[in-house]
Amino acid sequence: MTAVIFLIVSILDIVWWFVIIGVIMSWLVAFNVINLHNQFVYSIYRSLNGIIEPMLAPIRRFLPDLGGVDISPIILLVAIQVLRIWVTTSLAPMLGVGLRFG
Repeated sequence: MTAVIFLIVSILDIVWWFVIIGVIMSWLVAFNVINLHNQFVYSIYRSLNGIIEPMLAPIRRFLPDLGGVDISPIILLVAIQVLRIWVTTSLAPMLGVGLRFG
């Protein structure tokens, strides 16, 4: 059972970093620091959006229009962190798994 909990926490950590990298990359594209005409940059940007967008779309449906400010990644990051804390503090002890994650 320890392996399952560790896998869940690891997946949550990877998704956390995908969201952070996706947000930073979208800022770099918006401020024209990186160019999407570069095939390598475009493929990374498209892949990250393909991973992140299905998680952000349901959040965006419920958010009011804030006029160009998108806080859905922040809400997703908070939700990931809450889920990670719940898994390590509530679910793991309930299953008899003693884990310590940094």
